Amino acid sequence: MGKTKISSRLKDNEAYIRERCKNCADILIRPMRIGTMGKTDCLMVYIEVAVSNMMLDDSAIGKMINHFWESSPEQIQEFMRNNSLGIADVKKFEYMEDAVAAMLAGNAIFFMDGYDRAMKISSKGYPNMGVSGAETEKVLRGSREGFSDSVKTNSALVRKRLRDTRMKVEEMSIGVRSNTVLQLLYIEDLVHQELLQAIKDRLEEFEIDGILDSGMLEQLTEEAWYSPFPQYQTTERPDRAAQELLNGKVVVICDNTPYALILPSSFNGFMESSEDWYHHFEMASFLRILRYLALMTAVLLPGLYLAVIRFHTQILPTNLLLSFAEAREGVPFSSVVELVFLELSFELIREAGVRVPGSLGNAIGIVGGLIIGQAAVSANLVSPIVVMIVALTALGGMVIPNEEFASAFRLLKYVFLFLGGYLGIFGIVLGIYLTAAHLSGLLSFGIPYLLPFVKKSPIKDVGDGILRLPFRKRRIRPLYARQEQSLRLKRREKS
Repeated sequence: MGKTKISSRLKDNEAYIRERCKNCADILIRPMRIGTMGKTDCLMVYIEVAVSNMMLDDSAIGKMINHFWESSPEQIQEFMRNNSLGIADVKKFEYMEDAVAAMLAGNAIFFMDGYDRAMKISSKGYPNMGVSGAETEKVLRGSREGFSDSVKTNSALVRKRLRDTRMKVEEMSIGVRSNTVLQLLYIEDLVHQELLQAIKDRLEEFEIDGILDSGMLEQLTEEAWYSPFPQYQTTERPDRAAQELLNGKVVVICDNTPYALILPSSFNGFMESSEDWYHHFEMASFLRILRYLALMTAVLLPGLYLAVIRFHTQILPTNLLLSFAEAREGVPFSSVVELVFLELSFELIREAGVRVPGSLGNAIGIVGGLIIGQAAVSANLVSPIVVMIVALTALGGMVIPNEEFASAFRLLKYVFLFLGGYLGIFGIVLGIYLTAAHLSGLLSFGIPYLLPFVKKSPIKDVGDGILRLPFRKRRIRPLYARQEQSLRLKRREKS
């Protein structure tokens, strides 16, 4: 389908714009006559809320219009060709479709009679929340800035931390109707070109009406779409995105969402926190070990409890076994039904706490958990030990730094619960084997999901395993970066 060229006759351009924007009350089409004696016919097209007042002296559009009032037609033509005022972010368009797309992106479009081009002048753009704190990746040490809903603001926050022209920002749009702006961020001399091209090919593989959030983009382009484990790492922290760029990865920023996608991703990367590199290595290593123990608790504890009390009671001390039996006395349900009931009750409380606005959500989570747990025990619906098992499982899941990654284990927990409840320890071992086999087969743009554990001497060579190396010993980049740029730290020679 061919594009419509912009005509040198302003009336033709105005007719096209008015037909295209019919019944769009938010799009303003402003004809005007400017220049000495009012001899030059012009047209300004913009979205009302997205563009600041045209006559404001402190806006780029206002300065341009005010300059035109006293200019001759020849001077206005000269400005259109050469932008003699030096207004930032001015672009000329040859086709109507490109001009309309730029206008819908929040810019003003200027047409002039006798000139067969349209000029884009950037303005304040669509309303957005601005830079705020990171909500889901809270840290004790490190930057408090988080991404916003504006793709331009987000790339600027990363540029603020990597002030190097070798960090490239490529822009593209996706969605036939939404025309959502995407930006690919990478460091030119670190990223593998094959990885960069594979990401671009994957993004261009689908044609869809609209992309409203990076989560939709993630689900469309995942290779193993059936896996509960996320293959794209998400972050709302600019410092985390900058750190991953220095490792040779690619960051994809989607407009209208405060989350960036980091490619490729790995199991170990999801278990790292942004502040791991700001703490001393002893504390960072301890916290990483604690997270892995919490992960195992969140997945295996309910299943192990059922396996032990239903099939392998002989491994428990007699006093503990009697305590379990006494606690379950009078409970009318089987241990499996009891545990599933309480787990689902906690999921309901968790979901209610998220959906209820403000601080009331936290109150519902705490009060609801206490009341339901105590009432269920008092009514002999569940035993006290099961309440403790569910509480420890929930705490373990909350320790995992990435919420999307933690959600996969929240689902996996129920698989292990039934395997342990009906097959005992054999079921738990079978579940671990199948999970490890699935994770071993996952690839994120050609990179094994279990990196660096599937690589020889991962901690010695890279320092990105469970234990964190001292910062001064972390000289080598992970294999995401090019081989010739693998050295990241060296001592300067004394003169």
